[in-house]
Amino acid sequence: MSKSIEGIVPVMLTPFSADNQIDYPGLSRLIDWYLEKGVDALFAVCQSSEMQFLTLDERVALAKFVVDKVAGRIPVIASGHISDDIEQQINELTAMAKTGADALVLVTNHLDPKNQGSETFFATLDQLLSALPESMPLGLYECPAPYRRLLTDEELTYCANTGRFVVLKDVSCDLSTVTRRVKLVAQTPLNIINANAAIAYPAMLAGSKGFSGVFTNFHPELYGWLYHKAAAHPKLAEELAIFLSLGAVTETLGYPKNAKIYHQRLGTFDSEFCRVNKDNVLEKFWGLTVLLDQISTGTALWQKKIAAV
Repeated sequence: MSKSIEGIVPVMLTPFSADNQIDYPGLSRLIDWYLEKGVDALFAVCQSSEMQFLTLDERVALAKFVVDKVAGRIPVIASGHISDDIEQQINELTAMAKTGADALVLVTNHLDPKNQGSETFFATLDQLLSALPESMPLGLYECPAPYRRLLTDEELTYCANTGRFVVLKDVSCDLSTVTRRVKLVAQTPLNIINANAAIAYPAMLAGSKGFSGVFTNFHPELYGWLYHKAAAHPKLAEELAIFLSLGAVTETLGYPKNAKIYHQRLGTFDSEFCRVNKDNVLEKFWGLTVLLDQISTGTALWQKKIAAV
């Protein structure tokens, strides 16, 4: 039986050394940090992991390392789905399926690379479903790169009713869409997990099974409190949701490098090196240093507040 994927699911960073190699000791410490924060699952080899800039061997090794390090303590899902050519998709997804991940996540824009519509989506999906092990739980991810390909209601319902899909990382960023989707997949194994911080708490109230946005790399424990404990403290939850929403706007200021700088300060790993972002983000975005300080200070304040209730 597959593990349920729900709760707080960080989109994992990939630490690199200054000479552009995957920093596995740093990754080990990062995994320990996520676990110490009480996350419910991990999403390895996703866009935040810079998967589009990793070779297939690196993607597979990365997923395998995370699975081995976590050692069954929480579920690990992984994607690494970056190709448009169907044979390349089958090759990379088959390789990722062998890593021991609890679910293999398909990226919706690669199921319809030219945005041609549902006919192409279903044709690609059916080929992949035939090629992948039937016992392998699957997920869906509306990854924004190279373009954000949202599922239609018909596509979502079809996937849910196959019984093979256990999670959708919803990137609609729209509460009414999340709410509708929750109802569409009711009574199926598929959980809807919202990725947008601005609607994180309302989406949870509407039935979203957690949160998987980029600021799980800054303060996942605060989202965890919202998901698991906010029902008893609704006023405090609304106030926390505002802090989380405003803090997450910092994503636009050089993510994921700004998250790596944050972890560099924490001592999680040594280098801020990014393959996806070569900018000096502290210089490019003049207020970023102050914002990172404020996020750190605000996180500590909120940790105290929620610990006191």
